[in-house]
Amino acid sequence: MDVPGVKVHPNESFDEAYRRFKKQTDRNLVVTEARARKYFEPMTEIRKKQKISARKKLLKKLYMLRRYESRL
Repeated sequence: MDVPGVKVHPNESFDEAYRRFKKQTDRNLVVTEARARKYFEPMTEIRKKQKISARKKLLKKLYMLRRYESRL
C-alpha cells in the first residue's frame, strides 16, 4: 500500500494542501483500515457479520421484489 504524501506547492495555502492530503487518505482507505485493525476481530465475529449482512441484503431484495409485484 502506498503511503499518502503531499508536496506543498509555492503560493499554496495550508488548507489546500491539507484538503489534497485528506483526499489521498480517503482514496487509499487509510483511515478505515486503521479503524478496522484497531482491535483484533476473531474469524467467528467476521463470519457472524457476513451472515448478518447477507441476511439484510436478501431481505432488502425480497422487499423490493414484493414492492415491484404489488405495482403489477
